[in-house]
Amino acid sequence: MSDEPTETADAAEDAGTVVERTDRELPSWERVTESEWFVVGVTTVAVAIFPWLFARAPVISGVLRGYQDLATLILIWGIFAMGFNLLLGYTGLLSFGHAAFWGGAAYAAGVFSAQVSSSPILVILAGTTFAALSAWVLGFVSLRRGGIYFAILTLAFGQMAYYMALSPLAWITGGENGFTGVQLGKLLGVFQLRYPVPGLGWLVGTWKYVLVGTVAVLCVAAANRILHSPYGMVFRAIRENDQRAEFVGLNVWRYKLMAFVISGTFAGVAGSLFTIYSAYVPLSSFYWTTSGEVVIMSVLGGVGSLFGPILGAGVYLYVENIVSGVQKLTVPFTGPSEYLTLVEEPIVLMDGFGAYWHLILGLVFVAVVVLFPRGIWGLLEDAGSALRRLGGGR
Repeated sequence: MSDEPTETADAAEDAGTVVERTDRELPSWERVTESEWFVVGVTTVAVAIFPWLFARAPVISGVLRGYQDLATLILIWGIFAMGFNLLLGYTGLLSFGHAAFWGGAAYAAGVFSAQVSSSPILVILAGTTFAALSAWVLGFVSLRRGGIYFAILTLAFGQMAYYMALSPLAWITGGENGFTGVQLGKLLGVFQLRYPVPGLGWLVGTWKYVLVGTVAVLCVAAANRILHSPYGMVFRAIRENDQRAEFVGLNVWRYKLMAFVISGTFAGVAGSLFTIYSAYVPLSSFYWTTSGEVVIMSVLGGVGSLFGPILGAGVYLYVENIVSGVQKLTVPFTGPSEYLTLVEEPIVLMDGFGAYWHLILGLVFVAVVVLFPRGIWGLLEDAGSALRRLGGGR
């Protein structure tokens, strides 16, 4: 009998150890959501079903009134905003000249398609390479100054690119008319971009969306890998206090330049995809309002988050194209008759309010900034955390 309390205590201690080990080994929700495989998997699923939910789902599409081309455009601008957020949200550098990389890549991709190769993959690589090199050159000069001086320098370079494309280089860019000689071949030499995907046209639509969606997933994977690497940690340290980061031995200027180049590269990917999407490069691609739009998208969705800028791009483009009642562009389609339903009529969601879409967007932006400083994505994260606490989760 004297040994029974000891055995009971030992059993309780063993059980407590097992419970503690099990609790420690079970991943928390935060740890799961930060897993690279989870992020890439969720992104892939979301990209795959997005055009169906947005444009063709019987109930949801009837409320959102979206369409296929807008779903594609949202992903393209989402890549642009996500890359910009790597600079603003994680490094703390505000650039007003990112249109130089978006527009430069768009023009480079268009000229490459007309003069060298019409392969969509090579077109993307050409535009992205041009944007990365441009970002290195402009960043090398602009980052010699900080704060408002850096922002003004980037704005000046962006406007210089605009006026260069308008007049001195008009023989290449087309001047005010933009570049109209874009030539697009088949994807991988087999698939026509404007044709629906056989068997999956009801879900993802055309091969063009498949290309854009695949690149978007790869960009999310790359951004997630960067943010969870030592580079991402240094970017955050620079954002918090660049002087302290320099005191511990980090070459802050070099890391800022790398962040600038990475951000410009993402902008180049998006600009190249925009050329493929529209088969035309407008002169406004270089204009300062393009840089302003990506700033608004990032802040609206939530700077400092991976998916916030993509959500902000979606909200911005939705207000611009649906709430405003702007008619979408349609491309003549010559495919099989069973896919003709993919080409829809122009949509007007708020007839009578279309002329005030800038005001509506401004009110939304002010409300988000004042009420939800972390953006729409931050609001969703807070709501999700509250629901998990109510459900007894971690």
